[in-house]
Amino acid sequence: MRTVLVSAVALIDADGRVLLARRPPGKPMAGLWEFPGGKVEPGETPEAALIRELHEELGIDTWKSCLAPLTFASHAYEDFHLLMPLFACRRWQGTPQAREGQELSWVRPKDLSGYPMPPADLPLIPVLRDWL
Repeated sequence: MRTVLVSAVALIDADGRVLLARRPPGKPMAGLWEFPGGKVEPGETPEAALIRELHEELGIDTWKSCLAPLTFASHAYEDFHLLMPLFACRRWQGTPQAREGQELSWVRPKDLSGYPMPPADLPLIPVLRDWL
C-alpha cells in the first residue's frame, strides 16, 4: 500500500477559532470538512507544501517560522495510507478566501466535532480542543 504525505494546518484567528474548508463537489470525500492543506510534492518539505497550498487555495501568505508542528494523523484508507502532519498557524498575511470552489467556516474548537470530516481528521479534533 502506498503512503501519501499530506500537510495540513489549523489556522487560528484572534478569537481562537479554527478555519475549516469543505471539499467541493467532484473531489474525493466531497462535502466533508477538513483542515486546509494538500499533498507534499516530491522534493518539497511539509512546511513548503503548506505555504504553497495556502497561497493557491486561500490567497494568503505565511512563513515557515509561523508554522508550529502540533500533531499528526496516520490513517489507512482503502487504497493508500495517509500520513498528515498538522501545524498550527496564528500569523499570515491576507484574508482567507475560497479560491477553489470550497466553502470556508471559522469554527470554535468545542464545535469542531459537529462538522463531518474525513476519518483521518477526526483524531486531530481532541488534540486541538485540548491545546486551544
